Amino acid sequence: MIHTLISLLFLILTLQVPPQTFDIVIINGVIYDGTGGEPFSADIGIKYDKISHIGSINPKNAHAVIDAKGMAVSPGFINMLSWGASPLMDDGRSMSGIKQGVTLELFGEGSSIGPLNESMRNERWGEDPDNHLWRTLGEGLSWMEKNGVSTNIGSFAGATTLRIHEVGYADRKPTPQEMENMKELLREAMQEGAMGLGTSLIYAPAFYASTEELIELTSVAGEYNGMYISHIRSEGNRFVESVEELIAIGQEAGVHAEIHHLKAAGKNNWHKLDEVIERVEQVRADGQPVTANMYTYSAAATSLAAIFPPWAQDGGHARWIERLKDPESREQIEEEIQTHSDDWENFYLMAGGGEGIILTGFRTPELQKYVGMTLADVTEALGNENEVETAVNLTIKDDSRISAIYFLMSEENVQRQIQLPWVSFGSDGGTFAAEGDILNRMMHPRAWGNFARLLGKYVRDQQLVSLEEAVHRMTGFPAANLKLKNRGLLKEGYYADIVIFNPDTIQDHATFEEPHQYATGVEHVFVNGVHVLKNGSHTGKMSGRFVRGPGYHH
Repeated sequence: MIHTLISLLFLILTLQVPPQTFDIVIINGVIYDGTGGEPFSADIGIKYDKISHIGSINPKNAHAVIDAKGMAVSPGFINMLSWGASPLMDDGRSMSGIKQGVTLELFGEGSSIGPLNESMRNERWGEDPDNHLWRTLGEGLSWMEKNGVSTNIGSFAGATTLRIHEVGYADRKPTPQEMENMKELLREAMQEGAMGLGTSLIYAPAFYASTEELIELTSVAGEYNGMYISHIRSEGNRFVESVEELIAIGQEAGVHAEIHHLKAAGKNNWHKLDEVIERVEQVRADGQPVTANMYTYSAAATSLAAIFPPWAQDGGHARWIERLKDPESREQIEEEIQTHSDDWENFYLMAGGGEGIILTGFRTPELQKYVGMTLADVTEALGNENEVETAVNLTIKDDSRISAIYFLMSEENVQRQIQLPWVSFGSDGGTFAAEGDILNRMMHPRAWGNFARLLGKYVRDQQLVSLEEAVHRMTGFPAANLKLKNRGLLKEGYYADIVIFNPDTIQDHATFEEPHQYATGVEHVFVNGVHVLKNGSHTGKMSGRFVRGPGYHH
């Protein structure tokens, strides 16, 4: 009798509980949940900023319904290497990224937006402290969130930034006190939510840091369960040795180490990828966490400054230009650029000379006519004999680093890397809208097409990896490497960073000749449960957040 009464009471209570309501329900989609497992059919219910249910849902219980029939539904894509910080401060919509399904942009390849000392703040904002917007990395990212961004943002603490903060641009070891200060600044950044330590070791002044200095700093990131992530010291002549350095830093500091934009640069070095893959897989089999990220193109982009030996830039920009103007040091610099060496990364020789270098950005209006031309073409147009002389003359005249694209890698290696299960993806570019002044700037197409190119060209058309594997390596895999909480998977209780795309039509359109072209095929993007891209169009919503790393202290 008592059991019957309890059953009746339970039934009455159950009948009185209204069905769960959702802000948004996505129905009829094929779910790629980010784990790499088989796709499955299910509905997804979003409540506030989280996924509250995955299963069968009555659309009547939702305020809004998205019919994803014929579409893939996946977690938002993670851009492991973004230069989006500055563009997002000017325009938070993240157009070229959102249109590819990117919902987390990660900054900090060597340089980060903090910490800044007084002279760094003065350089950025002028000498009136009332105009200074932040000092620390965490303050800068919080300012960006408050200012409004459509995509989530996060960052590594840049070792270059730490070094400039304490040592400046000089080619010397930090003093014991400077080293302690750098470590303390890194601790502060880690507690604010930095993902770890980021380095970019081919560029001055980062080039001047010893392996021991990097191990000491990385050990601090390790105290907070952070990563070490690096544009390694060489991707060319000393590619193998530089990967060994990264492995050693990770091992000594006891942290997960990742290679930024994995590549074998320069035709003479293409074969070295075999040895690097073998070595990484060996240490991974031994239990050491080592991974890499990449962009899906065979050309790189940086500045024309990358053809100059690092000693020429000792002391900073003004000293570099002084040396270029001095006949004696200029002669030595030009000779070194044209001489094979294992001591530094020579982008001029790795690109096979001026034919493999496209100039993409000048500061001086009168030099704009050379945008889009190769260094060889500009040399010919000026009636010069020597490409290196042309490069030096342009650098002095523009008084800038001059942006450039370098054709360095083999397509065969790009395809091989895409098939490696320990490689995730990063654009190594900004995130822009195809409007205004941006249209006057040449740039690498990777900012506009990196992720769509993976899903269209390499997954659908060439079938290098399965769609579920590709999604995993843009979502759940990098999220696990970063130790993110409740992001990277389509799972109940996780943040609703969700992409709905058509796997049959997703496509990149940006080219080296015409880069400012959005990818197509991504129909809807949700960031923290907010509909940011609807039927392929931006809604203007700014729901992005500062996503903090594992060492974050409230």
